[in-house]
Amino acid sequence: MKDLTIHSSDKDVNKLRQALLSNTKFNVMKLYIITILLFCAAFTSCQKFVDIKKSSAQSNIESANDCQLLLDNSEVLNKDYPVDGAISADDYYMDDARYNSDRLDIDDRSLYTWSATAIRQPAKQWVGCYNKIYNANLILEAIVRLEGKEPVNVLNHLKGSALFFRAYALWNLAQLYTAPYGDDAASQPGLPIRLVSDINEIPGRGTVKDTYDRIVQDLTEGAALLNATSTIATRPNKAAAFAMLSRVYLSMGDYPNALINSTAALQLKSDLIDFNTLNPEGLTPFTRFNQEVIFHSTVLRQNYVLEPGYGYENQALVNREIVDAYEEGDLRKTILVKENTDVENPTGTFRFTGNYEPAAGSPVLFNGLTTDELFYTRAECYARAGNTAGAMTDLNTVLRKRWLTGAYTDKAAGNATAALDLVLVERRKGLLMRGLRWTDLRRLNKEQRFAKILSRTIGGKTYTLAPNDLRYTLLIPQEVLTNSAIVQNRR
Repeated sequence: MKDLTIHSSDKDVNKLRQALLSNTKFNVMKLYIITILLFCAAFTSCQKFVDIKKSSAQSNIESANDCQLLLDNSEVLNKDYPVDGAISADDYYMDDARYNSDRLDIDDRSLYTWSATAIRQPAKQWVGCYNKIYNANLILEAIVRLEGKEPVNVLNHLKGSALFFRAYALWNLAQLYTAPYGDDAASQPGLPIRLVSDINEIPGRGTVKDTYDRIVQDLTEGAALLNATSTIATRPNKAAAFAMLSRVYLSMGDYPNALINSTAALQLKSDLIDFNTLNPEGLTPFTRFNQEVIFHSTVLRQNYVLEPGYGYENQALVNREIVDAYEEGDLRKTILVKENTDVENPTGTFRFTGNYEPAAGSPVLFNGLTTDELFYTRAECYARAGNTAGAMTDLNTVLRKRWLTGAYTDKAAGNATAALDLVLVERRKGLLMRGLRWTDLRRLNKEQRFAKILSRTIGGKTYTLAPNDLRYTLLIPQEVLTNSAIVQNRR
């Protein structure tokens, strides 16, 4: 059975447990009801669509502290974000033995080869995100009831946090189940937008524009309400809201707004790790909640396809074109990846060791918000705006921290076009296995200069995914369609 312990970090586990068990804040009945609520949120596979049984839990959230405790349930709000985009992207590959392993199910194989009929069963990724949205809505409704009873600044931060989580979940879903944002966003099917906890309200899909408008609105409002900093990286703050807005606008191809928000985030937090201080021989070079992390989240564990493990049975093979692109003196070649040297792995293959969720053999990948992503994003936006100097300043700021001390010479570009090319190459190498590549492919495919045909070979047969193919929008799980009026995505 899944661990239902409510926690926000390893350091705070006991503190939060004690808070939940404290008779001064929760009587036995309240603890029971809140536990049932969290149980339902965690065990989503037994629910239909977003069908979490409505209870009297709303009336048992009686204080700002109660809201914070629910927001600190990282088992629900910070974990298990959709992984199928990363499985479909080209950061890694599998050899025949891995592909044919009995640990891989038919859904994994179909997604890996971009089958037109690939569909994930059960609907854990879809329902899991709507559980996060449900919890966010529950808190937003509680805050309305608490107005006048709690300090305004406290309620504002809680509201901003709930809005952030709602937008974060909705955007992650949109990367799988809606078409990439483009000129046709007002006519393409979007996602159901749930703004209340009442499950009897079943919204339709709306449009892609509706979906992104809501995401931007929630994050913009959240940014205005959130505190500038937070004590632990699982809690949203103002920098996280701006960072997420920059990610969202980048995915929309709205580079001016991505520039504005990446700058706003970097003004609040711009720390970078000097890779010279890391141990290149370590299995897990990074620490959890390291200085680059603005907001911590992870994707759903999905068998072993993307598990960054250390043995034959659970490691993806890093795409060789990425490994070969690292230059001599670039520490990312030894920090983010390691060459496989055991006899069970093909000679000359590499595994991923740059996970920011660093427990040895961790079965999940980090997909949160970081400062290095912001520098890459702003550099791209500067280049697209014709600001070559700004683009190269940001790019070199990151790369100086990634190279062997004394070995790096600042990169230069003769014009903005050359700068953009450089930035996109370094972004690919620097943000390896962060859950961003699928979104980058979706947006960059709209530009002929950057469009890419993906290719994988299994058993001597080659499978391809053309730019802007309908398969860049995944099929909605049948379980969702059966229990709703939602129409399936086109094929």
